[in-house]
Amino acid sequence: MNKIITLMMAMASITYYAQVGINTTSPDQSAALDVTSTSKGLLLPRISNLSSVTNPATGLIIFDANKKCISQNVGTPTTPDWTCLSPYVSKFFYMPSVVFDTTTTSTGQTKDLYTLYKNQFSNVPTNARSASAPASIPFFPNATDLYYYVTGYDASVFKINSVSSTGVLNYDVLSNATSASFINIVFVVK
Repeated sequence: MNKIITLMMAMASITYYAQVGINTTSPDQSAALDVTSTSKGLLLPRISNLSSVTNPATGLIIFDANKKCISQNVGTPTTPDWTCLSPYVSKFFYMPSVVFDTTTTSTGQTKDLYTLYKNQFSNVPTNARSASAPASIPFFPNATDLYYYVTGYDASVFKINSVSSTGVLNYDVLSNATSASFINIVFVVK
């Protein structure tokens, strides 16, 4: 009898891990939930009053019925910050302001566009943002998350030699800039 009770206690202490599959008998091993269908989608909870969600977990995803977007809580349960994931996710954006020294002609100059972008987004002074805004603007964590383009520039001042896959711009300065000189740099999300 003691052996049976010991065996039952040992079995009760075992934790089982498994994936749940809907419309599949073999859910993907990397998924906690695997919904399989070729003709139907997943319907998220449609919520119009986001404050009615009590202590939403960080990462919780819903459909915001007012903004008509899939929304994620990027804040905390006590201080939620609902952010639209679609359709407002921009696939491209312009490079923040960058200073190019054109006081002397030179060749083979470089600017690490990704690092300049990340540094400008990572610590905005208190007096340069709204009162409730965090000090950091969300930015792409890796240089390889983006494509880099120079979409236009003043060819009398600059010669663009190359742009690396990590955002390093190689250029020549041909002459002093004028008040109308420019370089347009665009980042595209991969």
